[in-house]
Amino acid sequence: MYLRGILTALAACLVMGAQDLTPVNPPAAGPFLIPPGTKVPLSMINSVSTKTASEGERIYLETVFPILADGKIVIPPGSYVAGTVTDVKRPGRLKGRGELYIRFDSLTLPNGVTRDFRARIGSLDGRAAETLDKEEGKIKSEGNKSGDVKVIGEAAGAGATAGGLAGAAAGHAGLGAGIGAAAGATAGLVGVLLTRGPEAILAKGTTMDMVLDRPLQFTSSEIDFGNSAGRPHSGDGPGPLPSRKSQSSQRRWPL
Repeated sequence: MYLRGILTALAACLVMGAQDLTPVNPPAAGPFLIPPGTKVPLSMINSVSTKTASEGERIYLETVFPILADGKIVIPPGSYVAGTVTDVKRPGRLKGRGELYIRFDSLTLPNGVTRDFRARIGSLDGRAAETLDKEEGKIKSEGNKSGDVKVIGEAAGAGATAGGLAGAAAGHAGLGAGIGAAAGATAGLVGVLLTRGPEAILAKGTTMDMVLDRPLQFTSSEIDFGNSAGRPHSGDGPGPLPSRKSQSSQRRWPL
């Protein structure tokens, strides 16, 4: 009788110990679903420009912020995203802006698990001079009308100065200045017509949001990153280029 009581007490202790070892919140077993419409922050690894890009050219990016599902990191920072330039339009010499159309094609996690999809840009780095047309999905370079006016004005001023000096030497300073200003303005206009506007550029380090157009689903084994080889993060790089309206002031004109 005494022995039976000891055995019963021991069994009770073992049951209570087992209950204490049971996790309060067991980890989710999956599958882990990232719904469509999720925004994934990305950073450019390479650079692309309307000056050199062509349709079908590849672009490469990496994620810069973890994306979670059911409290578990599914897309960690440093995952690779590949995209494609689908159309390129260079800026015109008289009007029009440079335009880039890109799409995102695939995601590769640090452990090599890959998903193919089609996704679009949701937002663009606020530091960049380019603007994003969300409806059409195109990236447009900045306009340069004010720069063109400045170039013509500077050329006219330079021409007036040169003409005034020449006219003064001949005893007709006013006439020389007027002729010089007209010639300078014409030369400035020719320079504007022969020079393209600013190119649309996505520089290394430019950040943007990718918006998923379909759900991405992963199993628990696919998001096991325990044996993934670590790699250095590429960082922000130089970031987007500053405003290129100043390019117009560097245009040359014949005198």
